[in-house]
Amino acid sequence: MDYRRVWHKGGIYFFTVNLLQRQKNDLLTKHIDVLRQVVLSVKQRHPFIIHGWVVLPDHLHALIELPANDADYAVRWRLIKSGFSKSIPKQEYRSVVRLERGERGIWQRRYWEHCIRDEADFQAHMDYIHINPVKHGLVASVKDWPYSTFHRLVEQGIYPCDWAGGSEGKVEYAD
Repeated sequence: MDYRRVWHKGGIYFFTVNLLQRQKNDLLTKHIDVLRQVVLSVKQRHPFIIHGWVVLPDHLHALIELPANDADYAVRWRLIKSGFSKSIPKQEYRSVVRLERGERGIWQRRYWEHCIRDEADFQAHMDYIHINPVKHGLVASVKDWPYSTFHRLVEQGIYPCDWAGGSEGKVEYAD
């Protein structure tokens, strides 16, 4: 399959990054401090702005903005994924192919990327990021999920604390 990616200097992108074994896997939340340190380290060496981010047990979503002269989000994800992999114990199953390549069996090789087109697209993806723990049945209310930028955005006045918290505040999202 011929994958084509959009490369836009200074672009804002939405990403979905999955663990290889998603079923009953809590590696990302189990090692959340490692993931945070790796992201911070990569961000210092290859700057980007985090607009929205949520970490679930088996995948994460991020909405990031690259510097005006930079379109290389691939290097950032490669460094985040490899840095995380190198920092946690080797306990996962690895296929023969991964063993031959010297790869860990933690991440799916690919990730989903979407270049944000306008303000409505931006807001839809921000909402999707923050509602995701509710969508997956991890919590009943967005404010109850600790691994998200939602709390920072509430402090900044961007979201109300009770956003999407009840039936009257229900947000529609695409699967």
